[in-house]
Amino acid sequence: MVASASRLVRRIIGMAQSVGALGVMGIYMVERVQGHEHHMDNIPEGETVSPDPIDTILWVHITIQILAFGLIFPAGMVLGIIRSRWHVPLQTFGALLALVGYFLGHLHKGRQFAPNIHATFAKSLMLMLFLQVVFGVYLKLHLTTGIHAKARKWVVLGHGVMGKFMPVVSWVQMLFGGITALGFCRADHTGQCLAHFIMGSAFIGYGIVLTILLLVGQIWLKRTGRSQEFFDSIVIAVWGCVNTFTEHRWGGPWVHNDLQHTSMGVIWWCAGLLGVWLSRKRDGRPKRNLIPAIVILLTGWAMSGHPQSLPVSTMVHSVFGYTLMAAGLTRIIEISFVLRDRYTLSEDGNDPNSFQYLTPFLLIAGGFLFMGATEEQMQLLSNAGVTHVTWVLVLYSFAFLMFLFVNMLLHLYATNAPPSPNPSSSTSQPPKINGNTANGHVRNTSESRHLRDAEEFELEGLMSEDESLEDSPVKRTERVV
Repeated sequence: MVASASRLVRRIIGMAQSVGALGVMGIYMVERVQGHEHHMDNIPEGETVSPDPIDTILWVHITIQILAFGLIFPAGMVLGIIRSRWHVPLQTFGALLALVGYFLGHLHKGRQFAPNIHATFAKSLMLMLFLQVVFGVYLKLHLTTGIHAKARKWVVLGHGVMGKFMPVVSWVQMLFGGITALGFCRADHTGQCLAHFIMGSAFIGYGIVLTILLLVGQIWLKRTGRSQEFFDSIVIAVWGCVNTFTEHRWGGPWVHNDLQHTSMGVIWWCAGLLGVWLSRKRDGRPKRNLIPAIVILLTGWAMSGHPQSLPVSTMVHSVFGYTLMAAGLTRIIEISFVLRDRYTLSEDGNDPNSFQYLTPFLLIAGGFLFMGATEEQMQLLSNAGVTHVTWVLVLYSFAFLMFLFVNMLLHLYATNAPPSPNPSSSTSQPPKINGNTANGHVRNTSESRHLRDAEEFELEGLMSEDESLEDSPVKRTERVV
């Protein structure tokens, strides 16, 4: 008992020292920021940024924040889900980098900016990060008695939900940063900017979700008792309803783009309803269908012929349309000929066919192409003499890197997470993982490593000194993200 109390005191002292160091750094930075004025005297009238170049400090700010919010925090999130001992050190390092990067954004010279959404949203993002740090420190203290027994459950839930939401919020803030740095998406350009970045991000998100389901989500999908096309069709129907009533300014004149966008929304919700209906057999069991793939194909065909004011914009939109058409076509081939209406090729879904990677990658590529085809970007490329071929190759490079990072994170999860029971397996036949039965006699390498880490490091802050994996099912489900 005395030893446990002594360890708790040492942890509290260590946490207090860390928080104190962060506090001293924060106070120093705040004083520096308060002495910094956001000059706007070089911004021409009617513009939102000055013609000055981006200085070194601002480039360092950009690099640090991309590293922290774009790479470290997503990797740390996965480490938290698998209960790795490296979760806390990595997220602590990322938080320190983010803090430094935040204040560097207020200390730069060179290019000046008018009040913008990137600066405004940064405060909310840093508040979210601060709450994550507070939750993490609380969990590391292992307070499980009295009121802490109930509070801990809610803190674990809030820490997990907020941690999983952090990559999405970080993505939005990075987009805001790029838009602000170039002075885009103001005045008459705001509407089409929103359409491109929201729809492009949606395609990227769709591709990431398909990749997750392909590599680690098949067992979860079977548990739901629904086919993947059921969920896809619901999202398509909802998105179509939104597009039907938001793509045209009601009361104003109709133009060709309004007609095309609105009709695209109509076909989305019509097809989505059909996809939901076809996603179940007569006996109620889930069934695959091709409707979401056909919707993607038709959307690509429509966008490939979308009229544009600049030749480079026309060509980029055409390639975007062809990419979506390819995504829809590969999805049709995958369901009909590769899987033959099955969920997966293997029982546990851990061995996908190489062809199955095409659809999610093409969706991610299509998302980058659409986000890179706004009016202002196309005008900038046209003025600089950059051809559509160069720009398309650059955007496809981003897509390859994004798809690589997603696959790396999923590999990290799949090789370290505990095995999930397969609902389709009989009770007499234990589930198989990489060809070995997970019944206590033969374990695969990742499972053994995970159990060994859990025993040695006590799940790094998720368990108190007196807890064990068998004590409570609630404790077994806690995650620190």
